[in-house]
Amino acid sequence: MVDWNLAVATATRLVRPGPEVSRDEARAVVAELRRHARASEEHVRGFTRLGTEETHDTPVLVVDRPGWIRANVAGFRELLKPLLDKMQDRRGPGTGGAVLGAVGGKVTGVELGMLLSFLGSRVLGQYETFAPATRDLPAGGQGGGRLLLVAPNIVHVERELDVQPHDFRLWVCLHEETHRTQFSAVPWLRDHLEGEIQSFLAETDVDPMTVLERIREAAQSLSGSRPDTEEDDGGRSFVELVQTPGQREILGRLTAVMSLLEGHADFVMDGVGPQVVPTVAEIREKFQQRRAKGASRLDTALRKLLGLDAKLRQYRDGERFVRAVVDQVGMDGFNRVWTSPNTLPTKSEIAKPADWVARVHRTADS
Repeated sequence: MVDWNLAVATATRLVRPGPEVSRDEARAVVAELRRHARASEEHVRGFTRLGTEETHDTPVLVVDRPGWIRANVAGFRELLKPLLDKMQDRRGPGTGGAVLGAVGGKVTGVELGMLLSFLGSRVLGQYETFAPATRDLPAGGQGGGRLLLVAPNIVHVERELDVQPHDFRLWVCLHEETHRTQFSAVPWLRDHLEGEIQSFLAETDVDPMTVLERIREAAQSLSGSRPDTEEDDGGRSFVELVQTPGQREILGRLTAVMSLLEGHADFVMDGVGPQVVPTVAEIREKFQQRRAKGASRLDTALRKLLGLDAKLRQYRDGERFVRAVVDQVGMDGFNRVWTSPNTLPTKSEIAKPADWVARVHRTADS
């Protein structure tokens, strides 16, 4: 149903080349990012009061753009396997099904490659929660994840912003290390998130023709072959284009969790930053200006289609939630959020932190 090799080949061919650096410069960047990742562990643990040195058993990998693409295709393949097996069984073994699979697999492979080529030049780092072993990237530790730092993208942005490279690299590592700490220190979090995602996928309409039609709609929107795409689709993201009504409740819970994780990482980055990153104020201001500056019409349309605008709202809304809770009940009080799935905030509580405090602390203290 998906030609994974074609997805990798398409994304690798289309992704833009990284900034020009000499071999010695590249080695120096990789070495510094590894040092910053190690240093960030202690900074984040001390600030968040989460985890111990023993809990950090997941690898930290510094990769280039093709390496990030290969890692994410492997992760998609692992995560989507139950759904694709289900679709394969539904399709049946007939000749028509085989032809449909060959065509559909190539369409989906090309589309996935296009999406990843767009993202592959923008992602600075990523905690890859569902990380199988690949030929050139090791699997995660007991938690199943691994931290990826995309060296060419970090260099590109630090040059674009004209900030101090040493400080910017550490600032990025603080954010990404927070995600690694979240999953390493909270053993149930990965399984809970995977369960929610699998429940979301299980609700998918598995009729192959319906799924392919939805992918075709998304592809036409992405390529701009449909006129007035943003008006016709109401600005819907790729996820919204392919979901069914039964998935909205699950997506709401997932959105709340992702807002929490991203907002917590931003909060930690800003909390630790002034102590260890001398130019953090300049970096933060320039980075926010970069986010708000806007981009080309194509870039803006792609961001809407892929839901990246929603991701930026997750950073903002989640950070406000974390800050409000910490201000009210302190860091230890906030850390009750990691007790169980029942103490995670709902989507409405992300917008109203006092409601989460009342629910969780009243229940725990009664």
